[in-house]
Amino acid sequence: MVTDVFAQNTSSYTGVFLDTNKAVLQGLDKTTARVSTFELSIDERGTFGTLVIRVRACRKRPPTEPPESAAYVEVLDKKIGEEPTSLFNGWMFASSPTLNSLEHPVYDVWVLRCTGSRT
Repeated sequence: MVTDVFAQNTSSYTGVFLDTNKAVLQGLDKTTARVSTFELSIDERGTFGTLVIRVRACRKRPPTEPPESAAYVEVLDKKIGEEPTSLFNGWMFASSPTLNSLEHPVYDVWVLRCTGSRT
């Protein structure tokens, strides 16, 4: 169990959170209107279009608390022939995807939930 405040100083994001070993994310390609759902283990790299996504931590509230999942996500934009550029480093909250979101002209990525248990 972990007690954290995460990135926001509001009562809805404080309390007990459980570490998990996977995050379920969803991405939108704005040019094709296609939505993709993908699962990443902690520290695993995944790609979505030109984005390289890595989840560093994923935490969820216990079943006795109001539902919430939060993931610490790093996103790079890796275009062919160019150096990767960092687009996002921070906590994303499943219940409030716009609170701290990735801003990109072509892609949106957000957290759906955290799953599994951390050993």
